[in-house]
Amino acid sequence: MSSAPRGPRRPRARKERGESHVGEQFEAEVGPVAHGGHCVVRHGERVVFVRHALPGERVVVRITEGTAGDRFWRGDAVEVLQASPDRVEAPCPYAGPSRCGGCDFQHVTVARQRALKAEVVREQLRRLAGLEVDVQVEPVPGDVDGLGWRTRQRYVPLAGGRRGMRQHRSHEVVPVEKCLLEAPQGPSYEVRGSRFEVADGGFWQVHPGAPEVLVDAVLDALAPQPGERALDLYAGVGLFSRFLLEAVGAGGRVCAVEGDGAAVRLAKRNCPGLHATAGDVSRVLTDGYDEPFDLVVLDPPRTGAKRKVVEQVVDRRPRAVAYVACDPAALARDVAIFAEHGYRLRSLRAFDLFPMTHHVECVALLEPAS
Repeated sequence: MSSAPRGPRRPRARKERGESHVGEQFEAEVGPVAHGGHCVVRHGERVVFVRHALPGERVVVRITEGTAGDRFWRGDAVEVLQASPDRVEAPCPYAGPSRCGGCDFQHVTVARQRALKAEVVREQLRRLAGLEVDVQVEPVPGDVDGLGWRTRQRYVPLAGGRRGMRQHRSHEVVPVEKCLLEAPQGPSYEVRGSRFEVADGGFWQVHPGAPEVLVDAVLDALAPQPGERALDLYAGVGLFSRFLLEAVGAGGRVCAVEGDGAAVRLAKRNCPGLHATAGDVSRVLTDGYDEPFDLVVLDPPRTGAKRKVVEQVVDRRPRAVAYVACDPAALARDVAIFAEHGYRLRSLRAFDLFPMTHHVECVALLEPAS
């Protein structure tokens, strides 16, 4: 199953490319939203990816990363001169420039957050797959105005029993008392009345409404029939396999592949009758499960399935593929590879599983063009 966002990424060690411009400030009008939780600002001939801004605003930008030789810079909007009507006071006291880096959109109304995410998905499909797709990001039951949804939370322990969160793209820690995204209770492992075993620290969707919403979307897209054969890739502890088994019945067959051996053992317990294999998906498909399948579920990590796995999937000639994606760029790239092999994007749904962040989950249906 695809990994949920786990906080800010650590920046790679960067080779200096000339004079540093970090700390410099300038006024600018903010351009469109871009993938990654920032907006595009033009500074002369250079693109600057700016956080804490909204399209159409006029802001003061402070450069946070950038040297003379870099293709683009990064920055923060440290002062808003002309605000968007969609700007709000951040509910979290730790949100903003040089503060906690866990959220991207605390300064944006929840409705506009979803519109911005939809715009990003549309742009990635347009740019990487050559498709014009109408996208609407749907709310998911289980959060309150975008808060209180994260059923698993990790803090950085600090001296004196305190705790903190890291700044964006930094190892620096901001002391916090409580993250407003944290849910009052831990995760529930019950979906559609079925209980799942999950290892301590094992993957499970962090939004409480996510598992059921995703199962519903996948089953609606695939419409599995009794007697069909289904292949569940990156299957985790068997969330989708469980309900595929129910749908195809005793005359059908469901096979699962997952890289985590412990998750595979749990999937077999969660899904009686499941044929499950632990191992790298590409390698497992090279040597096994080479018969035709009617249905395939793909739920890869953020990097996507990539060409080799996509080509192994289409080699099995499924009538339908449900692709669950947590990164719109990886999804668009893989949709383009499917198209090379005669599979077309038939439908796409997007869900706001990670409010206040730039992350969005999509469920895409791919079918043979013929």
